[in-house]
Amino acid sequence: MTDPIIIAVPKGRILGEALPLLAAAGIRPEPAFSDEDSRALRFATDVPHIALIRVRAFDVATFVAHGAAQIGIVGSDVLAEFAYSELYAPVDLGIGHCRLSVAEPADMAAEDDPRGWSHVRVATKYPHVTQAHFAARGVQAECVKLNGAMELAPTLGLAPRIVDLVSSGRTLKENGLVEVETIMEVTSRLIVNRAAMKTREGVVPLVEAFRRAVAA
Repeated sequence: MTDPIIIAVPKGRILGEALPLLAAAGIRPEPAFSDEDSRALRFATDVPHIALIRVRAFDVATFVAHGAAQIGIVGSDVLAEFAYSELYAPVDLGIGHCRLSVAEPADMAAEDDPRGWSHVRVATKYPHVTQAHFAARGVQAECVKLNGAMELAPTLGLAPRIVDLVSSGRTLKENGLVEVETIMEVTSRLIVNRAAMKTREGVVPLVEAFRRAVAA
């Protein structure tokens, strides 16, 4: 029996936005898939040869790049940070809208002008994107790698600024931070393992099904 095609989907907000697209592409997962309290990681669907895995956003790209999953849904921020050559991103799914921004304490921002920066120290889980962004402006960026709780960095003196995803801005506001610069606008993309795209039966029709779902 042929192994099923595995689609990797990120946990959290994107998962909820991806469900209608999956359904429009003809894929309906078992009920536990949308249950955030479930500890299961792999789920069946109503299509016998398709299964889903639910993992962290950064891990979606890794699973697909190494062929453990053939297809995935991931933000363009992750693609920019890792730039896996093994990945093909054929469809912008139009979900997961947010932005990758520089933020700093509100009182600091009141007297700050990003145009005058020559060196910045930032806390972020996007060191490569951050350094490339500032290098293009002739600014030296010292990045402190964090995987979460970014907003604590300025308060506790780890770094005066952060680079993180921003959607509504509520989390920044509640921690006394404000956006001062946008690095990139982010949406979620359908990604495919390049080798699977060429050799795995059923992958190309799935990509086309997602393309039609977005167009609809």
